[in-house]
Amino acid sequence: MEGTGYRDRIGRLVEPGERVLAYAKVEPAHGAPPPPPPDAAGPEAAAGRVSAGAVLLNLVSPLVSWAWGDRLVDRVVWGIAGRGAPGSAASRLGHALRPPEPDLAVRDTLLVATDRRLLVCVSGPRKMLSSRADDERSVAETGIAWSASRTEVASARVGWHRLNPKRLRLDFADGSWLAFTVPIVEPGRPLRDVAAALTG
Repeated sequence: MEGTGYRDRIGRLVEPGERVLAYAKVEPAHGAPPPPPPDAAGPEAAAGRVSAGAVLLNLVSPLVSWAWGDRLVDRVVWGIAGRGAPGSAASRLGHALRPPEPDLAVRDTLLVATDRRLLVCVSGPRKMLSSRADDERSVAETGIAWSASRTEVASARVGWHRLNPKRLRLDFADGSWLAFTVPIVEPGRPLRDVAAALTG
């Protein structure tokens, strides 16, 4: 495991006797995500047809957007980042990482494989020009955003997607899936360690 400063914090988040096998700092993959769970769908998600002009506005100005247009643009530019029915494991995980209310803070996302569960943790807010105390506060505020038992994870594999060779695809037992990446300049070994720990 890489020494990112999160190792001790993750050790405090797991249950007594639970062993951390691997973790990686990740980003949800760009692309069209699975639909949100039924209880999280707002009026915008239930909207009907949207004109071609609305889609064009999504491309031209990120300040003028509709959820439907965003999904179409994501699908065309980035591809598919996950699939699953509303309420599936991928749907719930994706929604946990993209809360309905905008959060403009920069946060780290961690995938943690233990001998019992898959944990998805989110750090506290991070500052662009941070001091060591700021970084320690962000790590100390890291918490579990979502978890699933190992039996819910059907497979995990790292492979190429378009120009990115480091994309982790998590397949769940209910048939849904969601993808994660690391920045292109960062090593892919932590992702491969998480995939190996989940499938081993």
